Amino acid sequence: MRGIVKRFGAVTALDGVDFSCTVGEIHALVGENGAGKSTLMKILGGAYTADAGDVTLFGSPVTFRHPLEAQQAGISVIHQEFNLLPHRTVMQNIYLGREPTRFGMIDDRALRRQVGTLLRELGVEHLVDPFAMVRDLSIAQQQMVEIAKAMSFDARVIVMDEPTAALSGPEVDVLFGLMRDVRERGVTVVYISHRFREIFEIADRVTVIKDGQHVDTRRGDELDGDELVRLMVGRDLADFYPPRANPDDLGDVVVRVRGGGNHVLHDIDLEVRAGEVLGIAGLQGAGRTELARALFGVDPFTTGDVTIKGKPARLRSPREAVRLGLGFITEDRKREGLSLRQPIYDNVVLAYRALRPALARLGGERTPGHPSVRELTTSVDLRASGPQQEVQFLSGGNQQKVVLAKWLATAEDLLIFDEPTRGIDVNGKASIHHLVRDAARDGMAVIMISSELLEVIGMSDRIVVMREGRIAGELPGGASEAEIMALATHGGGDPRARQTATATAERGASA
Repeated sequence: MRGIVKRFGAVTALDGVDFSCTVGEIHALVGENGAGKSTLMKILGGAYTADAGDVTLFGSPVTFRHPLEAQQAGISVIHQEFNLLPHRTVMQNIYLGREPTRFGMIDDRALRRQVGTLLRELGVEHLVDPFAMVRDLSIAQQQMVEIAKAMSFDARVIVMDEPTAALSGPEVDVLFGLMRDVRERGVTVVYISHRFREIFEIADRVTVIKDGQHVDTRRGDELDGDELVRLMVGRDLADFYPPRANPDDLGDVVVRVRGGGNHVLHDIDLEVRAGEVLGIAGLQGAGRTELARALFGVDPFTTGDVTIKGKPARLRSPREAVRLGLGFITEDRKREGLSLRQPIYDNVVLAYRALRPALARLGGERTPGHPSVRELTTSVDLRASGPQQEVQFLSGGNQQKVVLAKWLATAEDLLIFDEPTRGIDVNGKASIHHLVRDAARDGMAVIMISSELLEVIGMSDRIVVMREGRIAGELPGGASEAEIMALATHGGGDPRARQTATATAERGASA
């Protein structure tokens, strides 16, 4: 791709961008949200037509005016949100509209044979059942189905947009193994991601785009995190994590759980103080999100005791949790945190209206005690055209800020963040990190769950590690990745973890 230009009205999304890949290469394409990555790939995939510039495929000039034309030429795009039919089987999805026929009817035997051969060639026949309904598959398995579908088109170039956003560590390893396999077959993979560690692990080369322009292309082994951040946003990685709290500045215990349990969690002993950011780490399925849901009353504790600011609390529903001053920023903001087709204003006052429906109907912001939407959106540095803009048209980072503003309107004591920066670019992550820390400085207790160990380490004053629905141990802020993984995988770890846990228990007893 040479000199690619794309304009949307007065906005220039791409300004003379150059991008090239070689046969059998995994090429990472990185940049902030809005940098132009998706627009460039939509031109490659036929969804958009460039206003200027040239595209050549294996040396031949091409112009795609429809995604089908690109697909027939060997280019497949796997979007972050999959294009699969949930109520159809794996094999029906892979060959949808291209099923083998016999006597004018679908030949099921031939279809099973073709899908079986394809899955064996990809080495995933033991991971994906051709007869399984897609709705019953994990995200990782659906990713494999998308790759199999792409390969069924004899794809020579596969574009993957944030393919690991919802995957656990072991699932990422499986996906990367599959990507290396298709690379060995001579297939080129364009890999769009915000996760630096994965970029360095899998990418042969890395291209950085900023503000619709090509910044640089480097070999993956020539870059580190600091250099990549500087290329993307022009500042150092160290600026992305605000300073931790001084232990002497922490307040009283806000939430304490003793012996908490339900159908997933067991013997949870936990406390978090005002002004503290408590990080929750662990592998996928360790019980991190389940702990957040139990604290917020979604799937309540059925055993044990919970106290909030020293008083016994029965968190049997989210409404009760909100009444007690808790807020929960869920990992799936689009499905569980926002009403996408509603304006920013309605989203911000959503929790407030649920608690005080009669007051909310009286006179909006003129009602005494009603939160000021403008003040809330300003406090989280929301970038939008105004409070009437629909949330669906905001970037991922700004959508997350709307969710945060919503809970700042009602939460007084505890904010729970589950994967606060998932799917958000580097600059957006830095902004969210500072907002998390600002909430703690304002006296809130904060629980933060993240799959990114560097984020947990950089943000947390203390770190609780979970394994198999239990707390495996506790570490101080700034602990190493090795210490966290030791606890997450086999409950071992260094003695410092046990000493910290003991000290915490003693503090709790004295309090």
